[in-house]
Amino acid sequence: MNGETSETERFMALVARLQADDPLLTPIQAGLVVAAYLGTAGDSRTFARLLGLAHALVLRELTALVARNLLRVTKRDGRTMRSHFVPGGAAARYAALFQSDT
Repeated sequence: MNGETSETERFMALVARLQADDPLLTPIQAGLVVAAYLGTAGDSRTFARLLGLAHALVLRELTALVARNLLRVTKRDGRTMRSHFVPGGAAARYAALFQSDT
């Protein structure tokens, strides 16, 4: 098993664990939260590209997470709509999920 596969499996396992903890999260939303915690993708365009998703879809899911204070937008490009994000205050409840994953 190579390092990339291992990281992909870890990412997917964390997404599944997060969704089990909060069934209201869509798979994309859970992926965005995991990416923010792991530093996998810190902006919407990178996340969309890495997962092969439409940027507009990622922006819609990001907006829902911001409304729940699970992610916080730190910077937004008005022309491209690329949004940089970090975990929001309400995401602190998930910290234990990421700490136990070592």
